[in-house]
Amino acid sequence: MPSRDFKRTDRIGAELRRELGLLVHAAVRDHGLPSTSVCDVEITRDLDWATVWVTTMLPEQGLPAVKALNEMSHEIRHALAHSGMRMRRVPELKFKYDDSVDKGERIESLLRQQARDLAPPDGDKQG
Repeated sequence: MPSRDFKRTDRIGAELRRELGLLVHAAVRDHGLPSTSVCDVEITRDLDWATVWVTTMLPEQGLPAVKALNEMSHEIRHALAHSGMRMRRVPELKFKYDDSVDKGERIESLLRQQARDLAPPDGDKQG
């Protein structure tokens, strides 16, 4: 049976994801960052640290966006403290790029290529 703390971190992580999504959207608009979305938030059990997974429209914009967000993490954390969330202490934020979509597209393209390589040519159809 899961502990109460586990459910608490999940709930707080979901709330953080919603609030951080709004704050990151504002940062994109105000600071001219590449279009960035918050995918997930993982928070430690002691609520001291939060890893914020983000993705961008174009894979090559991911690392510059993450670098800029990490440089702005103090501002974002301050805005988070003054948002509607009721937390005694706002966790330190660490932004990371979520490359799972990029990996999925790469695997899908490899599978399509494999299927094309294994398909018989049009003239060799068996009756």
